[in-house]
Amino acid sequence: MAPITTLLLLAPALALLGLIFLWPWLHYGWLSVHASSLLTGLRALPNGGANWPRLAQDPRFWQDAFQTLRFAGVSVALELALGLAMALLLHQPSRWRGLSRALVLLPWALPGPVMALGWRWILNDPHGPINRLIQSLGGQPQPFLAAPAITWLATVLADVWKTTPFVAILLLAGLQAIPRDLEEALRLEGAGPWTLLWRLRWPLLAPFVGLAVLFRLAQAMGVFDLVQLLTGGGPAGSTETLALYAYLQAMRFLDFGYSATVMLASFAMILLLSVLWLGRGRWRGVQR
Repeated sequence: MAPITTLLLLAPALALLGLIFLWPWLHYGWLSVHASSLLTGLRALPNGGANWPRLAQDPRFWQDAFQTLRFAGVSVALELALGLAMALLLHQPSRWRGLSRALVLLPWALPGPVMALGWRWILNDPHGPINRLIQSLGGQPQPFLAAPAITWLATVLADVWKTTPFVAILLLAGLQAIPRDLEEALRLEGAGPWTLLWRLRWPLLAPFVGLAVLFRLAQAMGVFDLVQLLTGGGPAGSTETLALYAYLQAMRFLDFGYSATVMLASFAMILLLSVLWLGRGRWRGVQR
C-alpha cells in the first residue's frame, strides 16, 4: 500500500487522537505559563512561567510525587508476581478453565468507584467485616484507614485486588503463545516445573511482561478515583497522589494554572519512567 494511501486511511484516527489527547495537553502547557485563579478573576494572565519555580519549591508536590512512586512501585510489583501465579494456574488444563477465567476477570470489570467504596466499607473501623472478625477473635479493631503507616498499604491492597486480573490475562496470552513442542521437548530432557518456568516460559514472556508493566505503571502513576474515594488523600496527606493534588488545586482552590503545571509534571514523570522501562530491554540486548 502506498504511503499516501496509508496516511489517508490513518488520518481520521490520528485526528481523533489529536482532538482528545494532544489538544488538552497543549492547553495544559499554555495554562502552566499563566496565572488563572480567584486572584485573577479566573482569567488566564501571563505570569512568565512562575508556576514552574513554585512547583520546584513546593514540598507538598515532592511529597506526593514520592507517595505516587511508592504506590506505583509496590502495587505493580505485587500485581506482576500474583498475575504470573494466576496465569500459570489458568494455563493448566481443566474442565473448569473457561469458568475460572471468567471469574478471575470480575474484579477488573468492576467499576473503580464501586470497588473503592467497597474496600472503604471492608476496612472500616470498627464496623467493617475485617475488624468485626478481629473483635470476634478477641482482638482490638485496627485503624486501617486512619493510621498513616498502614493506610497507604490499604490503597495498595485495593489496587492489587482489582488490577491483578488484567496482568494475569496478559501473561496468560503470552503463555498460550509459547509453542507446546518446546515445552514437551524440555520435559523430555528431564526439566521440572521450575526449570520449565525460568528457562523457557519466563524469557518468552518478556514482551508480555514489558507490556503489562508499561500499562500498569502508567495507570498506577495516574491513580485518582481509588485514593479519592477510599482515603481522600488522608490521613494527614499520607496517601495523596499527584493526580489528587492537581484535582484539589483546580477544584478546591480554583488555581487552574498551577493545577495544569502539576498535571504536566506528573505526565513528564510517567513518560520518563516509560522511556526508562522501554530502554531497559534494549540495553540488555546490547549487553548480550
